[in-house]
Amino acid sequence: MSPTEVQLKRIHDKANQLVKQYHQLQIENEQLKKEVRSSLEKQELYKNKVENLEEKVAVLKTATGQLNDADKKEVEKRLNHYLKEIDRCITMLSE
Repeated sequence: MSPTEVQLKRIHDKANQLVKQYHQLQIENEQLKKEVRSSLEKQELYKNKVENLEEKVAVLKTATGQLNDADKKEVEKRLNHYLKEIDRCITMLSE
């Protein structure tokens, strides 16, 4: 084989190796994307669970009367928000 043929064969082999690596990286990238989606879904689920638990704690504190001043203000604020929403709904229904 001539030196030119040897170089061409080496270049061809390296190109084939790069194509294989590219395909492997694509597969790995897809797997990582799936893991990210799964993690984000889990994170959203845990976030919702935490919010539900925080609401339950607030309800329990309200029911047992163990609220400090900051908690009382937060409950009043939340109740006022709910009342405004109810008033808005009633107004919309009466139109």
